Amino acid sequence: MKPLTSAYPSIAEIRQSLATNPFPSSERDRNVQFLTMLKAFFSLLVADADLTAVDELSLSLVDSHAYRLAAAEMQRDPDVAALIQERYQPPAHDLDRLITYPIGSLGQVYAAMLQDSGFERIEMPLDLTTDTAYVEYRWQQTHDLWHVITGFSTDEISEIGLQAFYLAQFRLPLAGMLVANALIGTTLLAPEAMPDLLRAIALGWELGEQAKPLFAQRWEEAWEKPVRQWRAELGLPLEGVLGR
Repeated sequence: MKPLTSAYPSIAEIRQSLATNPFPSSERDRNVQFLTMLKAFFSLLVADADLTAVDELSLSLVDSHAYRLAAAEMQRDPDVAALIQERYQPPAHDLDRLITYPIGSLGQVYAAMLQDSGFERIEMPLDLTTDTAYVEYRWQQTHDLWHVITGFSTDEISEIGLQAFYLAQFRLPLAGMLVANALIGTTLLAPEAMPDLLRAIALGWELGEQAKPLFAQRWEEAWEKPVRQWRAELGLPLEGVLGR
């Protein structure tokens, strides 16, 4: 008997499929996509730091009605609409160069965060002909910049706070799934952490509602701008949500 996991595509296979055809046309492929989403969701209940499961969950939602609705609604903002319709794709950045920017600038803070954490940006080989695929590409490309600009850290509770911020800004389907997953997992496995989790969610939602659209920003064209200036222009706390 084949192991159960063999019925599901690997993350590499999902990426390759989405690079050529992000929208399954057959009923079988749609069912596999749905089951992959469920597998990833339940995997995260017991391993909430599993980035492979996060990737699987996110990519399985690209063809969802929720994603199409989010991509349409966010384009009510003309700057967001322009970025999406242009399929804005800045050139790749060099962390070794960005770290030399003035202290406190977006480029320097961003590069320092990635170098300190050991994170590595992975470009997604998506077919960007659809709005949802482009939104998926762009938010993943800039996710760490959102951490820098908002001040949300990368610990588990702060990450969910940032996901609530996403939801308030443009109803990202993955964000809704991760917030729901965190609430279920915390209820069942770590109920003592619920007050901190709820505070992070409430804070992220409130800030996301009041801030200007972060998705509309062309960060890569102003690496030299101080983070505090970015925050002031976007309506965010100058010191970040956690004083960072």
